[in-house]
Amino acid sequence: MPKNIKVTQREQSLEHVTQSVADLLANEEPLDYKSSSLNVGAPALKKVPQIEVPENDGRPAWNSKLQYILAQVGFSVGLGNVWRFPYLCQKNGGGAYLVPYFILLLIIGIPLFFMELAVGQKIRRGSIGVWNYVCPNLGGIGVSSLMVCGFVGLYYNVIIGWSIFYFFQSFQYPLPWSECPIRKNGTLAIVEPECDKSSATTYFWYRQTLNTTSTIAESGGLNVKMVLSLLVAWIIVCLAVIKGIASSGKVMYFSSLFPYVVLFCFLVRGLMLKGSVDGIAHMFTPKLEKMLEPKVWREAATQVFFALGLGFGGVIAFSSYNKIDNNCHFDAVLVSFINFFTSILATLVVFAVLGFKANLMNEKCVTENAEKIMGYLNSNILSHDLIPPHVNFSQLTTSDYAEVYGVIKTVKEGGFAQLGLEPCLLEDELNKAVQGTGLAFIAFTEAMTHFPASPFWSVMFFFMLINLGLGSMIGTMTGITTPVLDAYKVQKELLTVCCCIVAFLCGLLFVQRSGNYFVTMFDDYSAGLPLTIVVILENVSVTWIYGTKRFMQDLEDMLGFRPSMIYFYLWKYVSPLCLIVLITATVIEMGISPPGYNAWVQELAQERFQSYPPWALAMCFTLIIVAMLPLPIVFIARHFNLLSDGSNKLSVSYRKSMMKDISNLEEQDETRFILRPKPGELLSVPRRPYVTPAGNKSIDPNSLSPNSCYGAGYQNAAISPITPTTPPSPITPESDS
Repeated sequence: MPKNIKVTQREQSLEHVTQSVADLLANEEPLDYKSSSLNVGAPALKKVPQIEVPENDGRPAWNSKLQYILAQVGFSVGLGNVWRFPYLCQKNGGGAYLVPYFILLLIIGIPLFFMELAVGQKIRRGSIGVWNYVCPNLGGIGVSSLMVCGFVGLYYNVIIGWSIFYFFQSFQYPLPWSECPIRKNGTLAIVEPECDKSSATTYFWYRQTLNTTSTIAESGGLNVKMVLSLLVAWIIVCLAVIKGIASSGKVMYFSSLFPYVVLFCFLVRGLMLKGSVDGIAHMFTPKLEKMLEPKVWREAATQVFFALGLGFGGVIAFSSYNKIDNNCHFDAVLVSFINFFTSILATLVVFAVLGFKANLMNEKCVTENAEKIMGYLNSNILSHDLIPPHVNFSQLTTSDYAEVYGVIKTVKEGGFAQLGLEPCLLEDELNKAVQGTGLAFIAFTEAMTHFPASPFWSVMFFFMLINLGLGSMIGTMTGITTPVLDAYKVQKELLTVCCCIVAFLCGLLFVQRSGNYFVTMFDDYSAGLPLTIVVILENVSVTWIYGTKRFMQDLEDMLGFRPSMIYFYLWKYVSPLCLIVLITATVIEMGISPPGYNAWVQELAQERFQSYPPWALAMCFTLIIVAMLPLPIVFIARHFNLLSDGSNKLSVSYRKSMMKDISNLEEQDETRFILRPKPGELLSVPRRPYVTPAGNKSIDPNSLSPNSCYGAGYQNAAISPITPTTPPSPITPESDS
């Protein structure tokens, strides 16, 4: 029928036009579709004036784009960039490791980071609300993210507490870990045996800081110093996030930028140290054969994965406070490359300092072995004829020692082992892989004792660690509080304080004398596998359930341009395949490697690998199960309609999206207006072909399953038995194929 005839009929009709569906969905207040008058038996629909959807829906927003970028950088750049990336680079072929890392950053890191930024910005909700919107049956993704954030936050803040303890200990000269303590036994003064067998920095870490037990089974009681440090750490975190992004955004200006100041200062100072060039040359000397090892690629993928904070929910939570038209593609690329170059900068600093330390240790080795040789010469065990005439033992260089060592080894081939001489090779010192707490609290602290003005550099270093940890903790806490605040009417300040108190009480597990072993356990088992599964489900729910083409169209609507089609193939095929391979490799690695930890044995004054006792092993697997348990529970509960999908409390932006979707009906389809000719008659809305989550065929609204990936409330509005006045116009369904 021609449009003008339909319009004339409507104008001449005495029937009362109540309101359009688009106007109804634009209502500012949260709508409960289950009690809506669109349902059969509900009261008649009242006449409601049209309400414009405001640009600001009451959700907090970042004060500036810079503040938001710094927040994302602060969350993604953390302690792992300083003590994990350099270790992997050292372990996996130096400069050769950068090649697989950069490739995987491009094909996995940036696309998945972009995806999380986009869904958070589009839906303007935390992790739980986002995945309830994309697919309610997979709403457990958000809950699992929240669980992982909780586990990680518990032990991550303990590391900040350790840094706080070292920070305050640094205001002393000489530094308290610069020399071994002296034990007095009557008139005799002897060096502490445990310290003498290891080193001053190692002894200070294991005995005076942690006062650690020899096994995880020995609790040893609470370490009061660490309890106080943990309390201070949680107070700082609480104050930083108590006002939401209003407070955390301001903190990010300092906590995100200050570490770069320290890193640049350390780099300049490190390059002035003797032997620093040896360390940097070692870093950039590629061992290309390492690139052929699958383990290198697996560890590179894992590092990319965790470096960007994928799956934690913090990325989604931060982006949900953005304007809907923010260019999140630019943000994703910018933050990813800042993260990468920060890792390179931190690695340069670490290798410069390790090169300096390696030269010191090598010189110490040469001095100790030269004294042994002098003793053998004086006792006639070795002949003076073996020593080249140009060698001066009072000023023995590394090259001279290497020459003497080679001559003695050749001549005394049979009895050389009994002499106990060591080769003292600089390469061996540089190849000693140190990561995590060993790098920060032992290797770095030892190197800093040889710096001029060592307390100043120590204060700067540990203040940098506190800021790096704080930036990540703010993102982790936001990943916990934002979904809860979106789902429930809770006072933000009260929720934050309660979370911090509960976390501090739970964190007492990590400040026992055996707490260091529990930190290792949580680091190994609470996040790795669960987080990988969370991210692959995020990827699948967006690309294969919500629809890649549909998602690309959403991006075009938000950004004003269509992202490159390469993202289509990366999201749909490459990323899921890489994640499946990563999960498989992780499971195999867990099966092959015996579960255990490195325990500090006081009698031997060194670390020894020990297997977990049965109860600790059960605890390891419980962490994995608890983190992943929400996934099947929510799926089953929603599949059998035991749990609401939360769609009766939609955000304004969600309703605005639905309004836009309905308003896109063809202009001539005047039946999109709800007509009520007589009281008591059924309301009528047009039936519109629905696109399936796969996007390959249309579904009649009346055939929508209550378990499909749409909100149940939306379905109730769609499947009410109401009769259209005219047939719907044909709409071609989307296809991702």
